[in-house]
Amino acid sequence: MVTTDRIATKQEKAEDDGNGPVVAVEDLHKSFGSQKVLNGIGLTVSRSETLAVLGRSGTGKSVLLKLIIGLQKPDSGSIRIHGRDIAGLALDQIGEIRKKIGFLFQRGALYDSLTVGQNVAFPLQHHTKEMSRSERAGRVRELLAEVGMEGDTEKMPSDISGGMQKRVGLARALALEPDILLLDEPTAGLDPISAGEIDDLVLRLEEEHHMASIVVTHDLHSAKAIADRLILLHEGNVVIEGTFEELQKSDDEFVKAFVRQSWEDICRERRV
Repeated sequence: MVTTDRIATKQEKAEDDGNGPVVAVEDLHKSFGSQKVLNGIGLTVSRSETLAVLGRSGTGKSVLLKLIIGLQKPDSGSIRIHGRDIAGLALDQIGEIRKKIGFLFQRGALYDSLTVGQNVAFPLQHHTKEMSRSERAGRVRELLAEVGMEGDTEKMPSDISGGMQKRVGLARALALEPDILLLDEPTAGLDPISAGEIDDLVLRLEEEHHMASIVVTHDLHSAKAIADRLILLHEGNVVIEGTFEELQKSDDEFVKAFVRQSWEDICRERRV
């Protein structure tokens, strides 16, 4: 007898055939007390596609990522990963799905007491019991080489720059060979040169690994560089969704104000 949880949905079959979205969010609501953060938003991301989520501080961008990875639960709505709604799953089931998701935290979130190599090895030690110690060490070397940090294995996070910490965070996010990559403000706090290098690295990694990627950022320059599509959040809603060119051509007053202010901020930061 086939149990119901083994029967593939139409969405799962479409994803298996490469025809469906890897991530699909529908009518998502989230509040904290009386503060409504997300008010019924929807989005989809397909394999080898990058979606940038833009918005001012406090508009729910980072909350969205936490909901997608299962760190928080939505008040209502659905979040489908490979066609499977994660909202009602048990913790161990969500844990299995998380293995398919790489997450780059806003500030890298490296463990201060571990070396660069140990940080990258952390998910391998916890989720790849079949790998030998030498195989894990080899995998760590490969990952660090992929982000240009192969010579820094024994350094501590405090000994490397913010941009280098982001690189290590990316290497760790790729450790389990995810097919979904979530990036929370990957260029935040970096100087223009380092930010550009991270953009170039993210682009290369996405092209090589064919992941579905969601990038939360306030940096319009970065979003233009790495995203195929963009959505702009305001007061818990999606104001506009489309390409960078469509964002620039929008007649919506909020969209125009956001674009204008974003470019002014970029020019000020980069002293153009």
